[in-house]
Amino acid sequence: MSLIKKILVPFDFTEPAIAALDYALNFVGLNKPIQVNAVYASPVSVIEKNRNEAMENFARVVASLNRRTHLHPELIVTEGTLVESILRTRKNQKADLVIMGTLGDSSIEENVTNTSTLVLEADCPVITVPFGSETTIPEEIALVLGKEVIENPKILGLLLDIARTFNARVHVLTIYKESIYDENAVVETNEASLQYYLEHFYAEHNFEKNQDIEKGILEYIEEKNIDLLTILPRNHAQKTKPSEGRLTKLLTLHSSVPVLTLD
Repeated sequence: MSLIKKILVPFDFTEPAIAALDYALNFVGLNKPIQVNAVYASPVSVIEKNRNEAMENFARVVASLNRRTHLHPELIVTEGTLVESILRTRKNQKADLVIMGTLGDSSIEENVTNTSTLVLEADCPVITVPFGSETTIPEEIALVLGKEVIENPKILGLLLDIARTFNARVHVLTIYKESIYDENAVVETNEASLQYYLEHFYAEHNFEKNQDIEKGILEYIEEKNIDLLTILPRNHAQKTKPSEGRLTKLLTLHSSVPVLTLD
């Protein structure tokens, strides 16, 4: 039984948002009883006329995508800032996953966007879909692990759910700057969790040396033809010092494939 019952898609009728909705509907497919709710956050009060117009426009967008799903996608119109509205709606709707479109920008080193803010603040898994990426089901998944022990291995359950659904292979990647031998104890601890929680979908664990971790990850994506990049943000870490989420922001900004953050 799938762990995903309801998906939220931040939606403002822009091309990246439409692409994210298309990805979500393709991800759900025809046979899975998963509800997709698009969320339109208005910064001003919404009158009934504008709400009805939004509903009609949304229906036209859904029809134009021509994706058949078991449950018909719906539009939720709310008021407030985008990130706050999504977080509030996710809690009220008890959604299991957020899928959000992003333009990305490879020309800048780091930037704070609605997407990166949502990814770091959300207490649920988020898939960010870069505009222009192929709308394809994930068959080759990369899970990036650092030198830290996975604090809560149970969060890998959703990744296993996705791997089962699409019969996908999960490639685990660790980028190290110096000697990997100094991290053997951590590697062995994580290895047991990976084998247990990812079952036979766990394909391999690759170790790549690169002084630039982000560059190493992006090169691996291209080399292995990865369809979905998975990361475990450490900004909510409890057993170790939380990170500032810089790598998470950079990957959601620069990745050419969708990025799944497990939290």
